[in-house]
Amino acid sequence: MLRVLRELTPKQRSVVLASYLGWTLDAFDFFILVFVMDDIAKEFSTDLKEVTFAIFLTLAARPFGALVFGLAADRFGRRPVLMINILSFSILEFASGFAPSLGVFFILRALFGVAMGGEWGVGAALTMETIPPQTRGVVSGLLQTGYPSGYLLASIAYFALYGLIGWRGMFIVGALPALLVVYIRGKVEESPAFLAKTTARQDAGLVRMLRENSGRFLYVVLLMTAFNFFSHGTQDLYPTFLRLQHHFDPHTVGLIAIIYNIGAILGGISFGALSEGIGRRRGIVIAALATLFVIPLWAYGTSPLLLATGAFFMQFAVQGAWGIVPAHLNELSPHAVRCTFPGFAYQTGNLLASVNATLQASIAQANGGNYAFALAIVAAIVAVLLACLTAFGIEAHGVKFAGCPENPADG
Repeated sequence: MLRVLRELTPKQRSVVLASYLGWTLDAFDFFILVFVMDDIAKEFSTDLKEVTFAIFLTLAARPFGALVFGLAADRFGRRPVLMINILSFSILEFASGFAPSLGVFFILRALFGVAMGGEWGVGAALTMETIPPQTRGVVSGLLQTGYPSGYLLASIAYFALYGLIGWRGMFIVGALPALLVVYIRGKVEESPAFLAKTTARQDAGLVRMLRENSGRFLYVVLLMTAFNFFSHGTQDLYPTFLRLQHHFDPHTVGLIAIIYNIGAILGGISFGALSEGIGRRRGIVIAALATLFVIPLWAYGTSPLLLATGAFFMQFAVQGAWGIVPAHLNELSPHAVRCTFPGFAYQTGNLLASVNATLQASIAQANGGNYAFALAIVAAIVAVLLACLTAFGIEAHGVKFAGCPENPADG
């Protein structure tokens, strides 16, 4: 990975860093919620199941954000829209810390979901259109590890700060990503593919794109639905499972989360790089099926050490599969709507999977509070479905993007 990054030009590395940090800080703001849901329930005198509706709202609103910000980026440019997007989710995260009621909190999390939904598609397109084709696998893995990196930062913040600042203070800290806009403004240039499209006056409306690529779009939506059940089904309620079923204190929960997010980062980078040699689909199938062997330890470990070990390898595989997604979806995307197509399909899949937290909480409550069973059954079913969808899907490994450099030396 370091060799590939060294071969990129300084301008290309700046784009990779900005997009990685954008997704990292977006995920940091999202995952703060999963650590403090029990506290929010107590604050507003309700139960955990009702608070999980905030996760549903965030995920369900993301397709709208992907559509709005994606269309704007395809029309006005990736760079300015990315800056507006980051400012938006930072402000909404800050405001969440001052919510006076559960209803207001839900509204703010829904709006946060709109902003969160736009970041991935815009940042991924900006990156993949700037770097050479042969570096996409490695950079894809790095870019997608922004998600577990954000989770890791949230874990560290929860571990170190929660006892001092409480749940409201955690959301206030989430305003820090706004500072990234200063870096983007000073260091990041516009996508060469977007500039080439603008020069050639190429354009394609969303309706036309969906009509001409309806089969591919529907396939990617189904694929991303499975992917989002895969990640959210193994992450969102895991801290709750550790606190409520195993009665671990916040420091133990935070430490375990740190460990499994390190595994997630290593998995994303490893499988992203691996996909450059064996193909995108094969890499995803291997990672998805590997989780089946880890589920017993991950869900039914009997000590913090065993659970942390299982969680490390679970997230190594889950985010290993995810590490291939930025490259895979951008390679499958029509050129004229490369911000809209991957982001909208990804977040539509998120919408369809947004019931996950409530579903798993319901399964656990129906089985006497057995969160281990709820986590295990969802993870196993989704892993098999994801492997099947990918194995019989489409591959566009290495396709050239108009206007993009051919090799690392090209600026």
